[in-house]
Amino acid sequence: MMRTIERKYLVPFALVTSMFLLWGLANNMTDTLLAAFKRIMSMSDTQTSFIQFAFYGSYFCFALPAALFIRRKSFKAGIILGLSLYALGAIFFIPAAYSASYGFYLVAIYIMAGGCSVLETSANPYILSMGSPETATRRLNIAQSFNPVGSIIGIMMSKYFILDDISLYSISGTYAALGLILIGILVVMLFAKMPTGRDNGQQDGVRESFGRLLANRIYRRGVIAQFFYVGAQIGVWSFTIRLVMQETDWTEAEASTVYLVSIIGHCLSRFVYTWLMKWIAPARLLIVGGLLSTVSTLYVVIGCGSGNFLLLAIIFVSTFMSLMFPTIYGLALGDIAKGEHPNDSKIGASGLIMAILGGAVLTPMQGYISDNFGVYSSYLLPTFCFMVVTAYAAYVTRHFAKSKV
Repeated sequence: MMRTIERKYLVPFALVTSMFLLWGLANNMTDTLLAAFKRIMSMSDTQTSFIQFAFYGSYFCFALPAALFIRRKSFKAGIILGLSLYALGAIFFIPAAYSASYGFYLVAIYIMAGGCSVLETSANPYILSMGSPETATRRLNIAQSFNPVGSIIGIMMSKYFILDDISLYSISGTYAALGLILIGILVVMLFAKMPTGRDNGQQDGVRESFGRLLANRIYRRGVIAQFFYVGAQIGVWSFTIRLVMQETDWTEAEASTVYLVSIIGHCLSRFVYTWLMKWIAPARLLIVGGLLSTVSTLYVVIGCGSGNFLLLAIIFVSTFMSLMFPTIYGLALGDIAKGEHPNDSKIGASGLIMAILGGAVLTPMQGYISDNFGVYSSYLLPTFCFMVVTAYAAYVTRHFAKSKV
């Protein structure tokens, strides 16, 4: 059986995989900020959702410039740039606290998320390049398995350093401490010996790359599926604490325990899905995950007042959807990475990261639904999103079946 990770790539693979942990930490710490700012500044769900608009809108804005940067430089240079922006944004939380300005916080979040966007744009195709294209999707799932580990750490930091004593200074102190840790990691990466990951040979123009990518149906539909998946993921996680508080009358810190368990389920199931990919095609597993996630979110919509069963449904949503991001990513880029123009994968990667805009666009929509029709009804939006992902998985499965005939 072909090795998923070749021996010569073990150390670089481990270092790049640690980046997945870092942006998972930022993503889920930010999710908890909605509940914190709702308490501190007496905001509506729609207003607090602009935290996600700033975070994931930044992902959209930085992804393509990041792809062009690593195309000209290297994957390692992209990771160093991403870490620098991430650390800078986190440290900016200190002056934001002194100004007590929500707008200043949104700027700090925007800069920090820009760093995460550069990291994702660099790290995902970097992992795909470290070995055989035949094992690329499974290799990416292994690396992405450490993303929810970072999420768990981020939620624990939020629970004990922010939500237990909600104030602007507890928020800013926690993020500034993270910024200092990131500077230390940046120094390590500067001196680490890594494959450069530069393009070899003559490069086609960016316009030609875009033309080929747009003509590729699996890639084009993959970007759409990724947009809706990220919108579903961020919406589910952003309003988990709100939903649990309404269902149980718990405090933010108490409700965050259910959120934490959800992320643990997300983390553990990612390893299970990756193991199952030894025997089951990733696209077929994606169909299963999509259907189970759809059923779970539907139960949230209709399960108002059902207590522990509703809390289980929330946990199951996170558990079942865990394979979606890396699997959509791997399926959309897989044929491109091993085709006639493999360098298109770097521009293609930016498109899939730009699709994270779904978190910026759909989360405020879910916030609006929550404000006007209730937080339970707002989960109809992620239900629809999971249906889109399931349809994409079915399309890819049919495509591969026809190609073998």
